[in-house]
Amino acid sequence: MKTLTLHINGSPRAVPEGITVAAALRRSGVAVFGLTAHGGARDVFCGMGQCQACRVRIDGQDESLACMRLVADGMRVETLA
Repeated sequence: MKTLTLHINGSPRAVPEGITVAAALRRSGVAVFGLTAHGGARDVFCGMGQCQACRVRIDGQDESLACMRLVADGMRVETLA
C-alpha cells in the first residue's frame, strides 16, 4: 500500500493512500476535530457527511467534512479545536 504525507496541525504524518481524512486523523491519534458551540468535543459521528461533526480545515478551506474527503499527498489539515 502506498503511503502519503498528510500535514496535521503542522506536523507531517505518513498515512496510507485511499483512506478518508477522518480515518487518517484517528490513526494519527487525533480524537477531537473541533468544539461544539457549548465547548464539547466534536469527532466523527455518522461517518457519511450528514451530521457534520467532523468539520476541519483542509488546505485552507474551512468547514470541510473529514469523513467525505480522501487523503492526498501534501494535504494540510487543521482541526478546529
